[in-house]
Amino acid sequence: MIESVTDYANQFISGLSTVKAFQDKEATSLEITNQKRSLSELLDLYQKQVAETGINAASGKHLGYIPGGGVFTAALADFIAAITNPFASVHYASPGAATIENEVINWLKTIFSFPESSVGCLSSGGSISTLIAFTAARDQHKVKNEFIPKNVVYLSEQVHHSTQKALRIIGLEDVVIRYISLDSNHKIKTDSLEELIQNDIAAGLQPFMVVATAGTTDTGTIDPLDEIADIAKNYKMWFHVDAAYGGFFIMTSKKELFKGIEKADSMIIDPHKGLFLPYGVGAVLIKDSSAVLHSNYYTANYMQDGASEEMLKSPANVSPELTKHFRGLRVWLPLQIHGIEPFIACLEEKLLLVHYFRNRLADLGFCLGPEPDLSVSYFWYPFETDADQKNKQLMDAIHADGSVFLSSSIIENRFVIRIAILAFRTKKEIIDEAIEMIKNCLTKIK
Repeated sequence: MIESVTDYANQFISGLSTVKAFQDKEATSLEITNQKRSLSELLDLYQKQVAETGINAASGKHLGYIPGGGVFTAALADFIAAITNPFASVHYASPGAATIENEVINWLKTIFSFPESSVGCLSSGGSISTLIAFTAARDQHKVKNEFIPKNVVYLSEQVHHSTQKALRIIGLEDVVIRYISLDSNHKIKTDSLEELIQNDIAAGLQPFMVVATAGTTDTGTIDPLDEIADIAKNYKMWFHVDAAYGGFFIMTSKKELFKGIEKADSMIIDPHKGLFLPYGVGAVLIKDSSAVLHSNYYTANYMQDGASEEMLKSPANVSPELTKHFRGLRVWLPLQIHGIEPFIACLEEKLLLVHYFRNRLADLGFCLGPEPDLSVSYFWYPFETDADQKNKQLMDAIHADGSVFLSSSIIENRFVIRIAILAFRTKKEIIDEAIEMIKNCLTKIK
């Protein structure tokens, strides 16, 4: 069985350079019928009905949304974790697995200059990480019951939608949400933020939390973190930074743009984005351990054998999850095998590739969004009439081609096509292939 799966893995990876990044077809024949099938038959079914439908997220040709790619050593880690099956959430149950989870968090603290006293955990991704951070903020500021409608959260219109979703899920649907004005580069205008705060205080409301982004999904923008941090501190607000996509670029030549992230009360970061790991591993860091424990720590009689242990040794005490996959190994093993230098080199490469892509698009007559902070940008073609409709037709043609996958968005009421370059397998040749695809598709629209 191992040999069969290994053969399939080798065929899949070796074929990534020649297969389409997107195939617009539905999956069929996947129902469970209780009729036994051979592994070879099931692998063939998987290839046709899973790997060859929708977006090929392992491909370097995936330039839509926020790709990652999935480094092979992380897959080995998942295999080992599934075979040995340690209960990584509780230190008493698996001291080694829990320690690996905690050591990954400790490493992240050093990357983002968070204090040793801060806490964190590995989650399934940015959405759950945001839930954990916001719950701690809610409990520290005691935003509950009749006080909820009097508290204000300040957001950018470019904030990831998991932010509003998290507020709703944790019972803060009725907080006041203020959207801060943005500058021409889609960054939060700090004078607008301060004006909103002062107006709300004058109206008898309570400024509660401000959310900044270090790498927005639509535009790759990093908000002015240092200035926002100082404003949040001045008004005794919780300062949260969403660095899910962009955070690991702090290790590159872009480090200066992240100044102030170390002042955040909480932040989220996704190794399955900027560390190119397979989907399913995010992280959250929070400075107030007491708030996190208040939200998540609970005891049970049947777990009394490990009750004497230090609370922060067990990841379950700082997370809603008790039983979970041993995620830490898929971060720990690749970092131990490869070191950090190849990851940094890949991130620097993506910064260069987005500029190369933009230059090629400009040569074709496309309009470009602002100079990107990181590796996400957007563009549109200046059709003389019905520009939005024709750019949508161009996007449809690109999807129908499927050689390279791009995605679209609406920015400042304009239909635009997004570039998101992050997958570790994305190289210059793929950008050249994308340009040729776009040129061919453009001829169909004109």
